[in-house]
Amino acid sequence: MANEKKQISSTPAQAVGVIKKQPSVNTQPLLAEGGKKDILAILVEKKIIKPEQTADMQAQAKKDKKSIEDVLIDQKIIDIEKLTEIKAETKEMPYVNLAEKQIPKEVLEIITPEVAKNYKIICFNKAGSTLEIGVVDPSNLKAREALNFFAKESGYSIKYHLISEASFNKAIKQYSSLSEEVDVALKAREEEEQIKELEHGEKQGKTEEISKAAPVSKIVSVILRHAVDGHASDIHIEPYQNESRIRYRVDGILHTSLTLPRSVHDAVVARIKVLASLKLDETRLPQDGRIRLEINGKRIDFRVSIMPLVTTEKVVMRILDVSKGAPELPDLGYEGRNLKVIDTNVKKTDGLFLVTGPTGSGKSTTIFSILNIINKEGVNISTLEDPVEYFLEGANQAQIRSQIGFSFATGLRSLLRQDPDIIMVGEIRDNETAELAIHAALTGHMVLSTLHTNDAVGTIPRLMDMKVEPFLLSSTLNGIVAQRLLRRICEHCKIEEEMSEDVYKDVLVEVKKAYDLVGDEVKKVFDSTILNKEKERVSYKGKGCSRCGDSGYSGRLSIAEVLEVNDEVSGYIANKKEIAYDSDLLKKQKFITIKQDGIIRALQGITSMEEVFRVMSD
Repeated sequence: MANEKKQISSTPAQAVGVIKKQPSVNTQPLLAEGGKKDILAILVEKKIIKPEQTADMQAQAKKDKKSIEDVLIDQKIIDIEKLTEIKAETKEMPYVNLAEKQIPKEVLEIITPEVAKNYKIICFNKAGSTLEIGVVDPSNLKAREALNFFAKESGYSIKYHLISEASFNKAIKQYSSLSEEVDVALKAREEEEQIKELEHGEKQGKTEEISKAAPVSKIVSVILRHAVDGHASDIHIEPYQNESRIRYRVDGILHTSLTLPRSVHDAVVARIKVLASLKLDETRLPQDGRIRLEINGKRIDFRVSIMPLVTTEKVVMRILDVSKGAPELPDLGYEGRNLKVIDTNVKKTDGLFLVTGPTGSGKSTTIFSILNIINKEGVNISTLEDPVEYFLEGANQAQIRSQIGFSFATGLRSLLRQDPDIIMVGEIRDNETAELAIHAALTGHMVLSTLHTNDAVGTIPRLMDMKVEPFLLSSTLNGIVAQRLLRRICEHCKIEEEMSEDVYKDVLVEVKKAYDLVGDEVKKVFDSTILNKEKERVSYKGKGCSRCGDSGYSGRLSIAEVLEVNDEVSGYIANKKEIAYDSDLLKKQKFITIKQDGIIRALQGITSMEEVFRVMSD
C-alpha cells in the first residue's frame, strides 16, 4: 500500500496494524449490537423448519445448554454458511463467505495476524477509501473497541460483513503457508553448525540440546500443526539423497507438502525422538512412541514410528484427535439393510461380531461407532486396544504393550476376570487370541473385534485357518462387516460426467445383480440413472476448488457388505460348506457386495465412479 502502516500497542484495543491517517472520511456505524429478527422465525419463513419445530429446538437448546445455532448444526438442519447468512439477516449486516476468496497480501496485512486471531476479524477487500472487514462475533465488545479505534486512526470508512468461524479459519491461513513458515525457521539461525555437531556423534545430552534448538523445534512444530489443520491422518518424513520430503495423507491419499534440505533431516528426527521420549542414540532398531500436544484447543496424539534405513531413519506419525468421539454409523455411510443388521446383532447379549478390511479401511472407527450404540449405564464395557484411538466415556480402555508382555491374548485372559458384559479386542492377530475371543463369546459375553480380511465371506475360512473349530464358530458368530473407505465428492464443485463404455457395462451388470436385493429408495436411484435411457451414463465427480484443495473430494465414507450369520449360514459354517457370493443363501438376506454398495453411492452423487473403481480395483 502507498500509505505507511504503524503499530499502536498502548492498549489491547489499539493492537491493530493501523494505517497512517487519510483525509477525513466519514466512517460507517460499526457493528450491530444484537439481532433485530428471530433466527427461528426466519427459518420458518424460509420453510427450512416447520412452525411446530421451534418449541422443540428451544427445549433441546435449554436441555443441552447450547445455543439455537449449535442445535441446528448438530441436527444437520442447516449448514454453517447458510446459518451465518441468516444470522447476518437477523443483525441487518451483509454476509460474505471467505472460504474460496484469495485475499491480496497487502489487504490482508492491514490487520496484523495476532489481532485477527485474537478478535476473529479479517480485512478482505479495499475499494478506494473503504475497507471491508469480516467479523465472526459482532457482539464482541473488545473487537468493537479495537475496530472503532482502527477506523478513527486510519481515516478509512469500514464496511462490516458477518462471516462464519469456518470461513474465518480458511482465510486466516492465508497469512502464511507451510513452506513460508519453515523458510522463516530455516533462516532463523545457521543450521549447518548444529547438524555438523549432530553428525559427528556428540554425546546424547548435547544432541538433545541441539534437537530442542530453533529452528529445528520450530520446523517440527509447524509440520505437526499444518498436518492437523489440513485434516491429515498421517505424516511421512522421508530422507532422499539431496532433500527430506514431508508428505501428508489426506482422505487416504499421500500428498507432498514440503521438501527440506537433506542437512536438517537428522535433526528433525532427533527432535521428534525427544518429543516422543525415544532413545536418541538408537539408530539401528525400529522405535515406537507417542507425542501428545494441544493444537487449536484440541488434544492431539501423534503415534510415532521410526524405521532405520540404510544411512538414516524414516518417521511416520499417525494423527489421532483424542478430543473427538466416534461418529454415528449413518454419518459413516451406513444405511438401509446394512444398518439394520448391525443394529440388531450388536444388541445381543453374547456372541462374536467382526469388522474386517485392509489396513486404513476405518475398522476402528466403525467398532467405536457400534460401541456408542450399546454403551449404556447397565453394561460393563472393557476394551483392549493398540493404540487407544477414541475415548469412550464409561468404558474401561486398556492399551496393549507387547514389549512388556501385555498382548491381546494376555489382556483378554485378564479381562474375563473383570466381570465384563461387552469386550472389544482391537484386533484378532493370532490363533491364541482367536481361541480366547471364541471362548469369551461362548461364556456369555458380547465380543467385538477386527480382522484383516478382504471380504465378509472370506472371514470364515480365515478364522478356521486360525484353528477355530467350525462348530464353535457357527454357534458364536453373529455377524461380519467388511468395509472400505471412499472419498466423498466436494459438494462445492460437484459436476456431472459421462461414464466410459467399459465402466458403464461393469456398473450395469452390478446394478442388475443388486436390483432385487435393495430397498425401494435405492431402486428409485437405479431407475432414474443407470436404467433411464436418457441418463444411463451420467455419473458425478468433483471439478476441484479451493475448499477441497483442488482435489474434487472432501471427507470420506464407508462402503460395506454385511453378512448376518443366521441359522442357514451357521449350518454352512458347521458343515464347512463354501458360501458363494451369488448363492441363494445370501440373496435371501438381501446381501450386497462392497462394490455394489460403492456403485449405489456413486449413482447417488456421494462419490465418483472413478473412486469406486480405484478402491475396488481387485
